[in-house]
This record gives sequence, structure tokens and C-alpha cells, in this order.
Amino acid sequence: MTSPQVQTFFDEQTSTFSYVVYHPEDGVCAVIDSVLDYDPKSGRVSTSSADKIVGFIRKKNLQVQWLLETHAHADHLSAAGHIQQQLGGKTGIGEHIIQVQHTFSDLFNLKAALQPYGSQFDQLFRDGDQFQIGRLSASVIHVPGHTPADIAYHIDGVGVFIGDTLFMPDVGTARCDFPGGDAGQLYRSIQILLGLGDNTLLYLCHDYPPDSRSPTQVCTVGDQRAGNIHIRDGISASEFTDMRNTRDKTLEMPALILPAIQINIRAGQFPPPEDNGVHYLKIPLNQF
Repeated sequence: MTSPQVQTFFDEQTSTFSYVVYHPEDGVCAVIDSVLDYDPKSGRVSTSSADKIVGFIRKKNLQVQWLLETHAHADHLSAAGHIQQQLGGKTGIGEHIIQVQHTFSDLFNLKAALQPYGSQFDQLFRDGDQFQIGRLSASVIHVPGHTPADIAYHIDGVGVFIGDTLFMPDVGTARCDFPGGDAGQLYRSIQILLGLGDNTLLYLCHDYPPDSRSPTQVCTVGDQRAGNIHIRDGISASEFTDMRNTRDKTLEMPALILPAIQINIRAGQFPPPEDNGVHYLKIPLNQF
């Protein structure tokens, strides 16, 4: 009997894991948290990372059913638009992306160019929603704190794709100082994940490993409960929020936050071209 499959892709520039999830007997798949390459020095984008995913899907003769995002990432650009153009599929993200769109529409003054109602995405998921990836059943868990719109995808027989909520136990947890972030919310969200059973697999979006090990994309709930340096068993909500808020004050903004957000709140699409046919990104001064 064949089992569900998870193919992992790691982008070294942004330390991001992307996934293709499928059942071999179905011929359909979901792509989770894809990466579009971006050179901040030249402002050029390329699709080499995304094309590895496209090549794998074509080699396996799969049909893309879903292009899923765990949230509007601040550290890499989404390749959902490129992959959708190449292979089709429906884009999906949490319904609270609307709140994020409103926030950044104001910040970037995008009112004339962006309708902040989530219509850029094909599907806005609510907490508890259920959907199918072929024969694989999936459910949505709203896990705000890093941003208001973070969700995790719990795929039966596979595990939970948790975005930026948790990192490997020796790295810790996501920052909470982006607009709408909240350390107390993140603590409560993580408790939901940690209640899923010690053997549940958690698939991460990033890893920033110490020199002693290689990047690792998956661990168990039990690993996190026993050893997460920020939120293992026994760490109280007040201890966590005090640590997280203090630590976040020392962190620099992600290198790609300004271009990434403008692309990612549009489901991986570029801003509309101006009258000369060129797409432009904005750099708001003195706003972060």
C-alpha cells in the first residue's frame, strides 16, 4: 500500500523550506510556501528555485491542485504566481490576510493599486476549514502571533505544515514584532500545536541551524515539548512573552521584507505595470 509523499525543497538564500505534498495514486499535489528568487542589489527576480518544483511536478506527472501559503512571508517572495502560470492550481491563504493587506496597503500607500479584500487569492481559509488534496484530507488551524494571518495545514497521514510559528527546538520560535504580531497570541497558538500528540510531525518553513548540524525541516511535537529553547513544557505564558518581546527588540528587519510583502499580499503577483510597462516596488522611508 502506497503512502502520502512529501518532497522538500530548501532555498539556501532565504533558509526556506518549500514542499510538494501528494499521494502517488492520485496524480494531484499541493505546493506549500514556494520561493521566488530575488536579488535586492539589482531588483531582478528569477525562477530557478521555483523551477525545481515545477520540474519535479512534471517529472512525477502531477497536477497542481493547491498553491498554499502559511502566511504573507516577510523573508522571501512567493513563487505561487509563477507556478500557477506554469501548472495551474488554486492559491490559498488564511482569511486574515485581509487584515494584513489593509495594514500594508496603508504603509505602502497602495489604495489605488490594491483591493485589500483577499480577492487576489482563490481561497481564503478559516480556522477549522477542511479541504482535499486528492484523497488526502486537510484541515486548517489558525495560529496567529507571528502575524495575524498565520495558519497551519494539518494533512492526515502526513503531519502539520506550521509556517513560522516554531523553528527547530534549538532555534526557538518566530518573532512577533511585525504589524499585528502578538507574543501572547503566539504562545496560545503554539499550545494548540503542542496539543496534537507527541508523535505528530511538524514541517517547518525555516531553519537557521547552529554550525553543529545541517538544516532540518521536520521534527515532532514531542521534540518541541521536551526541548524548545523558548517554549518547552514548563515555560509559562508570561515567561514566554517577556522573553519574546525583549528578544524582538534586538532583531533587525528581514532583508527582503519590503519587496516580499508587496508581492506576497498579492498571491505572488507583481504590482501592475506602469505606463512604461515596468513593474515597480515601493520603499517607504522611515516606516520601520
